[in-house]
Amino acid sequence: MLARDWFYSERGRIGLDALVAARSAIYDHDGSGSRARATLTKLGVQAGWRIADIGCGQGTLACEAAKMGAQVDAVDIAPAMLALAEIQARDSRVSLKTQSAGLLSFNFAPDTFDLIVSEFTLHHLPDFWKAVALSRMFRALKPGGRLFLRDIVFVSVPDGAERDIGQWADFNIKNHDFPREDVANHMRDEHSTFGWVIERMLTDVGFTLASADYHAPLHGTYLCRKPDAAGMQ
Repeated sequence: MLARDWFYSERGRIGLDALVAARSAIYDHDGSGSRARATLTKLGVQAGWRIADIGCGQGTLACEAAKMGAQVDAVDIAPAMLALAEIQARDSRVSLKTQSAGLLSFNFAPDTFDLIVSEFTLHHLPDFWKAVALSRMFRALKPGGRLFLRDIVFVSVPDGAERDIGQWADFNIKNHDFPREDVANHMRDEHSTFGWVIERMLTDVGFTLASADYHAPLHGTYLCRKPDAAGMQ
């Protein structure tokens, strides 16, 4: 097979591995696992479920899901993150199946998972590749399976971009202790998009959008369902 020189390189975006590990707390789930447990409980996770956490970071949510009896695949593009996830799994005495891959490169058979979780990962991709990633997750879910997606999005309309981007940056600096340089780097180099764009992508790849929750002015949380074999939404 010929090399696909046009294919987007996720690994080109992860930077130095040591830097990724050092900054992991910015992107990872809370260290105590309380938010992860609350999320998984709300989603009704049951023992025996197959769950994939794509962009798993340090593995907090993946480990919490394993504690609940789920079979968990923890996926991250950065080897340093997976190493931290494996340490946390060992310390928590749970088993994770890890895979060094990203949203465009994970290797799962179709119709495998009851639930896929991806948090604060999709914004690393340009919009065309976001849609490709969402389509890949759709295929990996079982009919009736669900996607829980959380990401950094803009809850505004394009003609308010200048005003709203300033508001977004100010919120991050004041409420999350992000250095101004990090906020500027995100605005310049990352690919956060509008919430309504994400919603259209989700439905166009085949998902039923159960809920879309916007808070801050920068976070969007989406719960989606893959229609079952009978076409039930």
